[in-house]
Amino acid sequence: MTAVVLGVDLGTSAVKVSAINKRGEVVAQASESYDLQQSHPGYSEQNPEDWVTQTTKAIRELLKQSEITAAQIEGLSYSGQMHGLVLLDEKNEVLRPAMLWNDTRTTKQCQEITDKIGDKFVDITGNRPLEGFTLPKLLWVKENEPDIWQQAKTFLLPKDYLRYRMTGNLAMDESDATGTVLLDIKSGQWSKELCDELGISLSMCPPLIESIEYAGNISDEYQELSGLSTDIKVFGGAADNAAGAVGAGILSSDKAMVSIGTSGVVLKYENDTQKEYRGVVQYERHAFPKKFYSMGVTLAAGFSLSWFKKTFAPDESFNDVVASAGKSSIGANGLLFTPYIVGERAPYADVNIRGSFIGIDGGHQRYDFVRAVLEGIIFSFEDLIKLYQQNGADFDTIVSIGGGAKSPLWLQIQANIFNCKVVSLENEQGPGMGAAMIAATGLGWFTTLTDCAQSFVHYGKAYYPVADQAEKYQKIYKLYQQVYAQTKPITAGLLEQRRSN
Repeated sequence: MTAVVLGVDLGTSAVKVSAINKRGEVVAQASESYDLQQSHPGYSEQNPEDWVTQTTKAIRELLKQSEITAAQIEGLSYSGQMHGLVLLDEKNEVLRPAMLWNDTRTTKQCQEITDKIGDKFVDITGNRPLEGFTLPKLLWVKENEPDIWQQAKTFLLPKDYLRYRMTGNLAMDESDATGTVLLDIKSGQWSKELCDELGISLSMCPPLIESIEYAGNISDEYQELSGLSTDIKVFGGAADNAAGAVGAGILSSDKAMVSIGTSGVVLKYENDTQKEYRGVVQYERHAFPKKFYSMGVTLAAGFSLSWFKKTFAPDESFNDVVASAGKSSIGANGLLFTPYIVGERAPYADVNIRGSFIGIDGGHQRYDFVRAVLEGIIFSFEDLIKLYQQNGADFDTIVSIGGGAKSPLWLQIQANIFNCKVVSLENEQGPGMGAAMIAATGLGWFTTLTDCAQSFVHYGKAYYPVADQAEKYQKIYKLYQQVYAQTKPITAGLLEQRRSN
């Protein structure tokens, strides 16, 4: 009987459950979607019960449609969407819809944190207080929903609530806890200083565990719902970006990962907390025990492309739209795009900046605009690569995952703009593979996550920069760098005018 582990990837729009054997092969998979609630501008919420219902449905479907039996599943772990706030009462029942990572109603609370804590906040957490993080959401509820706040006894992040419902045990892993910006990043413990200063009871913070740490077994109650065995061991899991880095084999500081989903991420492995990024990029504890990673986020990476396709090519496939960029040239025949269409996080923490097409003339075709979007997304990543290089990073390989890894054309554009070797994964499963690797390591199949990666992570074709093309891109990139500062006052004015209408 072949043993497998389950990797549960709890995303923003869907949950994907993968069964993976000891050779790192995906032997079964199922996915279920759920709704996003956006009742007001800037609000983004979900019903935590939907995560439980749809995960259970996906597990039952996986067991039904495959030859995998519950007895073959030895362990299970998670990757989860980061920063979302789930508030529980004294009976551990949900008090309100979960506020998600892309909920931006907390600008006032972020400013309050800055006014009270100042630069010391970055010293404690490794991050600046930004709208997406969990702590400002806690303060928003405290200030705007006092009745709810009075009942709140515990908070969790999305995957941690799902784990609680599957095991009956409350916990949060350190990688996801860093993203709350309520954790002391150096000690790996909740910051009593921040809790005291901001009026949050330290008792609200859940117990902390490592990603590969045992978190309990499947409970009797969840066994009845899902058909899983109570013999299955459950492990802490990780924030989706940490799990994605594990699944991509980002095991040393000479590699970086770029990921294009709705947002985009440039992620780097870090050995310690000594880098002085001062909150320009996020600094997080890793799924690897006692290790760290940093990441910069482009808020609308893949979303820029999906917006363009939906608006200008609704009846064509993504593959065809992306491939059409091959008809254009390096620099999109003199057209630049900045992907700030929902604001930006890094390196510019600016909720008011908006995107631009610069250089339009009467000769441009739609394929030039597609090329400009593809290049603009990667230029936004280059902003972050350059920041790392200025802080001593020396990459020899960049691992590309997500939407940007599905197109040979786009992979070559990445290699040329980064001026570095770019590889994709042979069997990319994203954060779900990282979740499975955490379970496999927790079970003792492998001694460390690094050992597990030797069996589970396999790179595909490598793309190398073409010297003359890389040189052209560096000249275009210098022009791209000027766009943010020069359009900032214009787009801020336009946004203010729009709000007043």
